[in-house]
Amino acid sequence: MESTPDQAKAAQLLLQAYETGTPIAPLTEQFDGLTVEDAYAIQLAQVRTWTEGGRRIIGHKVGLTSLAMQKQLGVDQPDFGHLTDDFAHLEHQPIPLDTYLQPRVEPEIAFVLRKPLTGPGVTVTEAIDAVDYVLPALEVVDSRVADWKITLVDTIADNASSGGFVLGSTPTRLEDVDLRLTGCVFTRNSQVVGTGAGGAVLGSPITSLVWLANTVGALGTTLEAGHVILPGSVTSMVPVAPGDVFTATFGGLGSVTAVFADK
Repeated sequence: MESTPDQAKAAQLLLQAYETGTPIAPLTEQFDGLTVEDAYAIQLAQVRTWTEGGRRIIGHKVGLTSLAMQKQLGVDQPDFGHLTDDFAHLEHQPIPLDTYLQPRVEPEIAFVLRKPLTGPGVTVTEAIDAVDYVLPALEVVDSRVADWKITLVDTIADNASSGGFVLGSTPTRLEDVDLRLTGCVFTRNSQVVGTGAGGAVLGSPITSLVWLANTVGALGTTLEAGHVILPGSVTSMVPVAPGDVFTATFGGLGSVTAVFADK
């Protein structure tokens, strides 16, 4: 689908923000009447530019799934974004801060799929059957919009404020854990900055996976086998400073640590 002139211009502004490292004013202040449909078109225009340049889609993220996150950003529904191969960072390896504009970190329970999910019409049982295992994860969220001054439309257009992620290395089968009751302690430099549980994510991270499969399916996208799905944060997001070390410890799932470069 071809972008409208406004959609193409908005996508270009966001792509330039990545290149220059300079955030832009909210798109909703620059373009009158932008809709959620426009925002996803703007997101997909950027994704096409990335994939044409050789980047690979390796999964999706769902954002704004917890009441805490919705309150923090003043929105009332989830959204989704694309994860590319260069978003993935290794545990304990310093993450360059110059990769980001205004990064924040949040803990999540990541799904890895063993078979595709194609919506609409995906059920909870089908989603469960498609999951290979779960992993503790930390997502690096970022905004190309100055001062995180975003509406739902702004964050959707900006690839759901995606930035990067770190996965833990302890896979767990779904049948071995109740994701709703899985608790998390989130620390920054050994100080607790948040606690939560899987139930904060739309009642269960599985619900988020179903929502995603059906939402992207209606747009012609399939969640592919082997893809990583980040279903949403179990706490509020926390800003990053040089040298920060974040760890999320999940009951029954193990822990994951993200280290940021000191400059």
